[in-house]
Amino acid sequence: MKRTRIDGSVVWQRARLSRLALAPLFLTATVHCGEGAASAPATGESTAVEGAPLAGECTPASSGNPFASGWYADPDIKVYNGVYWVYPTYSAPYDSQTYLDAFSSTDLINWTKHSKVLDKANVSWATRAVWAPSPIFRNNTYYLYFGANDIQNNSQLGGIGVAKSNNPAGPYVDAIGRPLISTFINGAQPIDQNIFIDDDGQAYLYYGGHSHCNVVKINSDMISLDSSSFREITPSGYVEGALMFKRNGKYYLMWSEGGWTGPDYRVSYAIANSPLGPFPKLGTILSQNAAIATGSGHNSVVNVPGTDDWYIFYHRRPLGETDGNHRVLAYDRMYFNSDGTIKPVEMATRDNFCDGNALGWSTYGATWSVSNGRYVNQRQPDAKALLNTNFSALTLEADVTPGASGDAGLLFRTSSPGAGLDAYKGYYAGIAAGSDRVVLGRANAGSWTELASAPAVIDANVAYNLKVVASGSRISVYLNRSATPLLAATDATYASGAVGLRAHDSAAAFDNVNATQAPGAIFYADGGYGGLGVSLNPGSYTMAQLNAAGIPNDWMSSLRVPAGWTVQVYEHNDFTGTVWTFTADTALVPADANDKMTSVRILAP
Repeated sequence: MKRTRIDGSVVWQRARLSRLALAPLFLTATVHCGEGAASAPATGESTAVEGAPLAGECTPASSGNPFASGWYADPDIKVYNGVYWVYPTYSAPYDSQTYLDAFSSTDLINWTKHSKVLDKANVSWATRAVWAPSPIFRNNTYYLYFGANDIQNNSQLGGIGVAKSNNPAGPYVDAIGRPLISTFINGAQPIDQNIFIDDDGQAYLYYGGHSHCNVVKINSDMISLDSSSFREITPSGYVEGALMFKRNGKYYLMWSEGGWTGPDYRVSYAIANSPLGPFPKLGTILSQNAAIATGSGHNSVVNVPGTDDWYIFYHRRPLGETDGNHRVLAYDRMYFNSDGTIKPVEMATRDNFCDGNALGWSTYGATWSVSNGRYVNQRQPDAKALLNTNFSALTLEADVTPGASGDAGLLFRTSSPGAGLDAYKGYYAGIAAGSDRVVLGRANAGSWTELASAPAVIDANVAYNLKVVASGSRISVYLNRSATPLLAATDATYASGAVGLRAHDSAAAFDNVNATQAPGAIFYADGGYGGLGVSLNPGSYTMAQLNAAGIPNDWMSSLRVPAGWTVQVYEHNDFTGTVWTFTADTALVPADANDKMTSVRILAP
C-alpha cells in the first residue's frame, strides 16, 4: 500500500488500479497553439473521440480578454490591407490624455502595440482629453478623427478634429490646424465621433455627447464638411458613443447608454433604411455582466473580410475596480438573427493562450508562464491562477495535463487566494496521475473537506478534459466529455466567486479554459445577480419541484433570462396568485415580486 496526499487530504490505497476494472475513458488528442500536430497520449491506448472538435484551435476571440495590456477605452477598428487596426482612448485622468496609441493584428489573436500614433504636439489646439479616435482610409491617406479638450460650451476651444498620415501607425498630424466641429449643434457636445463611408462614396460623421446625436456629411476631401447637412438623429436612451455600420443594405446605429463610470453602461442599437435614419431603438445588446465585468460600452464592430463573421470591440471595467479610468479592451463574437436583428452579446471567459500571453490572470504560490500555447506552472506545493470573475451557476472546463506527482485541476467559487497550501476559500476539482483519482472538495483557508472522489486511470503528461457544472448546491464533475458525471456532490458553503486553475505539488499544464454561466434561466438569491444562483431548464415548476432543484420558497431577487425566453413567476404554488413576467435579465425584480417566487414557468422558443 502507498500513502498519497491529494489536496490536503491523506488517503491510503493499494497499488495502481487495473485499467480493465474501469469504465472506458476517452483521451482526446490535443492540438496546442503553435504546434503543427496533435500530441498523442503517452500510453498510445486511445485517440481523439470521433466527431469531437479539435481542442486548442486558434480562432479570433479564443485567447481571452483583455486582448491588450493597459488601461484603454472607446476602441474603433478598421481593416487596412488585411491588417486589423484598433485605435482606442488612453484611459487616464483628462490632463494625462494627451496622446493616442494603436494596436494591430493580422489574425485578431496576436496584437502589436504602436505607441503615440497621435500626440498633442502635432495638434496645436489640443491640450487634454484626447478621446475616441475613429479611423478611415481615403484619397491614399489615413485619416483619424478625434475629440479633444472636453469643451462644455461654445466659448471654449476644442471639439472634434481630424488628423492624417501616410501610415496607419502614424504619426498623425493635424490636417486643418483647428477643430472640424467646435461648437454645440442641436445640443450635441462635439465628442465621440465615428466616420462612415457609404457605398455611394458619401462620407458621414456621427457624433455627440450630452445625450444628443448628430450626423453631418463630410466632403470628399475628408477634412471639410457640408455645414448645411447637420441633422439630429438622437435615438431613445442615447448618451454617447455613436457608431454606424452597414450590413445587407441596412444601416445599423449603435450607441452607449448609462454613465461611463457606472455599472449601467451598455450598448443599444437601431436599424434604418437610410444613413440619416430614423433610428427607433430595437434593444440593448451589450450590458454589464456581474460574473465578468461592469461598465461595458463605447463599441465598434468589424466584419472579417469575405465572411459574415462579425466581432464587437468595446471597453469594460474589471470587477472590483473603482477608478473610472481603469478600463480594458475586449472583443466578442456578434451574431445576427435571420431578420437582421442582433442577438445579445455573450461576454466570453475563455483562454487557449494562442496569443502567447496570460492577460487577465492573477497567480499565487508559483511562477506561471505560457509555453507552446499552454499555461504552465513551476512545481510548488500550491500553485493557483485566477481570473477576476464572480460566477455562481456555471460550467467551467479546461484541458488539464497533470505532472507525475500531485494533482491539478479547476478552482471555482473561489475567494481569498494566498500562497500557502489550501490558502483559499472555494471549491476544487482535480485529477492525480500518481494515485489514479478524480477528487472534488472544499477549501476554507487551510482546512480541506473532500466532497467526492472516484478512481480513474490518469497518466502523467497526458491532457484530460475536466469539466465542472455547478448550479445552486449541486456540483457535478465530468471527465473527457462524458455524458454523465464522474462525481456529484451537494454543498452550498460558497455561493459565488472566481474561477481558476490549481496545481498541487505538480508541474502541470492547462489549455482551452472556458467558463460560462450555466445553461437555462438562472435565479439568484440576491439582487444584482448575487448570492447563490440556480439554473433551470424550460418547464413548469411547483414549489416542491423548486425546492428539489435547490430553490427555497420566496427566495429569488434577480434572474437571468436567455434571449427569446420568457419566465413567468407566480406568487403562490401551482401557478396561482400574482404573476410577474420577465423576458430579459433583471438585476432586481420589482419590490412586490422580491422574494415572492413560489412556482414558475419557463418558456423557450
